[in-house]
Amino acid sequence: MHPWVAILGLLLLPDGVTAYPQVTGVAGQNVTLPCYYNGEVTKMCWGRGACPWSHCGTNIIWTDGYRVTYQSDGRYQLNGNIPRRDVSLTINNAAVSDTGLYCCRIEMRRRINDIKTTLELRVNPGELVFLLL
Repeated sequence: MHPWVAILGLLLLPDGVTAYPQVTGVAGQNVTLPCYYNGEVTKMCWGRGACPWSHCGTNIIWTDGYRVTYQSDGRYQLNGNIPRRDVSLTINNAAVSDTGLYCCRIEMRRRINDIKTTLELRVNPGELVFLLL
């Protein structure tokens, strides 16, 4: 008989291997990053960057489960029905500089069970329109 060994741990992948759901927008237009959850109404936040161990990283917007309680910039809005658990983030007048990762974090009673979703936003430059006068 041969003994066997189970190794439990994290699999570390090289940079650039992780793929996140992607949303594409056009500069100058509004773009919406989807985020929904089930269960009891609870606090949530959106942040820039991949979802960290706790909180939302660079905070964009927070809710208490019923209304927005913090908003870093008026361009960021939650236009869905927050108490019905539609906490999708709309970025008004998106810019190419908005390209990057975003974290939607739903806070559950026990922090270890928080629902974390990282999305990748790509904002492409708008087409230039020339008017001949």
